[in-house]
Amino acid sequence: MNPVQQLRRWRLSLRCSVLLSVACLVLNGGPASRGAIKSDETVLIYPALARAVPEGWEVDWQGIMYEVESRPVTSLVTRKLFALSSEELSAEERGIFTERSRLFFVDSERRKRIQVMFGTNSWLLGRSGANGRFTSRQILPTNVLAGSQLIRGGVARLPMVLEGSGGRVIAADVHLLGDVGISVISDIDDTIKVSDVLNRDELLKNTFYRPFAAVPRMAGVYREWADASGATFHYVSASPWQLYLPLADFVRSNGFPAGTFHMKEFRVKDRTAIELFASPARYKPRVIEPILKRFPRREFVLVGDSGEKDPEIYAALAISYPKQIRKVLIRDVTGENESSPRYLEAFRGIPRELWQIFRDAGEITGALRP
Repeated sequence: MNPVQQLRRWRLSLRCSVLLSVACLVLNGGPASRGAIKSDETVLIYPALARAVPEGWEVDWQGIMYEVESRPVTSLVTRKLFALSSEELSAEERGIFTERSRLFFVDSERRKRIQVMFGTNSWLLGRSGANGRFTSRQILPTNVLAGSQLIRGGVARLPMVLEGSGGRVIAADVHLLGDVGISVISDIDDTIKVSDVLNRDELLKNTFYRPFAAVPRMAGVYREWADASGATFHYVSASPWQLYLPLADFVRSNGFPAGTFHMKEFRVKDRTAIELFASPARYKPRVIEPILKRFPRREFVLVGDSGEKDPEIYAALAISYPKQIRKVLIRDVTGENESSPRYLEAFRGIPRELWQIFRDAGEITGALRP
């Protein structure tokens, strides 16, 4: 990271810490929630990753329980937090900003049991914490999934009844991964979605004001990998979980293969708000390495861009997990060619055929072929 980027990140962190006290006073979470799940409380289950085990499928559940914050102050705090300007916005941009900013200030529902029924089976998916998040790991017998709806790419969709909610049905997608196969770990910003990370003003506009735009032809390449090689997908982003819903809609509506999501924790009322501005070099290995360790016999293709630290992060993973990393693909957004000092240093000691810098998605169409 160059000195200018470091200064900008420091300023954002400082602004965030100063505003935390204000946000906590304005948007207090109230007492701990207990009892039945109310009609205005949302339970969102993120796509789950499941590993084949002798007893069936070992599933990692993740989700959040919350109530949408509708007070106008949320937009004000978001603008102050990220130093956003609301001047000269179109009606569409104002609408997008209102919807996305609300996601950062949901009223987290804590200390609630997330108990569900699927057929005759009852599962406790977890208990919500202070940030509304819940997690658990469970083994589902193979015969349990017989009643699920199998959809494209080895994904089981489970319609489950949320207990204590008056019979509300929620759906969960479970991605079933065998011991062997190909998994694609893909960055989002400037890899599949146009974000312009290196231009702060454009990044914020692309994040909060504008419809998300896909990097040309990347969806087609990913679909080809899924169809021809049976690749599964894991979308890893330094963006916060609050942007999961619009990002999941972006992936779906632009024709990218379905996948699991791995994003940053962010809560305006604690120190994770400052962590939002930390370098991806600290965050991404922490979420990618558990996937590699959980599936030691699978092959992985790492796809990212040159805007921040993907080349260095992925190269370090290729060195640490040489038997698992099949390919590292970096989309050039900085105008550096493959012989630049940066890449030669990052990929030192890594076989040349293992990594590739590309500018157009068409250059990596056959990257998964033997």
